[in-house]
Amino acid sequence: MAHPTTLILSQADVRALLSMKDAVAAVEAAFAAHSRGEALMPPKVYLSLPEIGGDFRAMPATFAGSAGVKWVNSHPSNPAKHGLPAVMGLYILSDPETALPLAVMDATWLTAVRTGAAAAVASKYLARKSSRSIGFVGCGVQARTMLEAHRVVFGEGLTVVGADVRADAATRFAEEVGGRVGTVAEACACDIVCTSTPGKVVAVTREMLAPGVHINAMGADAEGKQELAEDALAGMTIVVDDPAQALHSGEINVAIHHGTLRDSDLHGTIGEVVTGKKSGRMGDAAITLFDSTGLAIQDVAVARVVLDAAYRAGRGVEMDLVGVGRH
Repeated sequence: MAHPTTLILSQADVRALLSMKDAVAAVEAAFAAHSRGEALMPPKVYLSLPEIGGDFRAMPATFAGSAGVKWVNSHPSNPAKHGLPAVMGLYILSDPETALPLAVMDATWLTAVRTGAAAAVASKYLARKSSRSIGFVGCGVQARTMLEAHRVVFGEGLTVVGADVRADAATRFAEEVGGRVGTVAEACACDIVCTSTPGKVVAVTREMLAPGVHINAMGADAEGKQELAEDALAGMTIVVDDPAQALHSGEINVAIHHGTLRDSDLHGTIGEVVTGKKSGRMGDAAITLFDSTGLAIQDVAVARVVLDAAYRAGRGVEMDLVGVGRH
């Protein structure tokens, strides 16, 4: 029977309860379920706020006996203007059978972790198995969770190079993770490259990319955003998380709009690769790209991991939030 109360879980709770190892496993399972048609995920809804240069997104999904919705924002000017994170979110997790809200939890950290996990899952299937170096273009929170997730998949011995337009951010990142600061070109010379910039200015050019590199393009998440030059996409093995979202708001959206890339140029989805419906890496010289827009099924899968961990640990605040105790 579903719990009659709603568990309130703060960011401190989510951080304490969610291991990256569990998140990677949950995201990989969610990608596979999406490919097999075992999850329901209506399109992401955008509420644009052009007057402030930000937006809200609503992301509903149901998967493996859980249903939920994430309410998350993207306000790039928040840190400078208000001293607040650029991305914040809440997650409401419900019981599909009874509709009881099982939990309301912080989704800011959940989003960062599941995005990092998605990149590592993509690298697991698309990067060369011999990969021993990883470069980051953009050294914020997302770089940290992507590195943690890659260390789950590839081990602790990865050589790390960080590049950022803010020298202090790159230096802080390198000191924290035991890597070194480099130029964008030096970061792109690694076996695996992860980009997580705001996506408004092209950061990576074709000349920076060597044969055999795998790229996780994580920053472009709205129409008009891109991190890679359009000509850099030509000839790549391009894998997306969801075609509809990627064509509208992913790394490929600008090239698609300009006609330099067609949807028929896409290799497939990461779920198809995970389930073996599509091949992963095809030869050591291939350049592979994972275009991540972020899927609601990732969130519901990881939110369930958090809730189950909270039940086991007896953590969180129980509330009769919707008044079921009065009936």
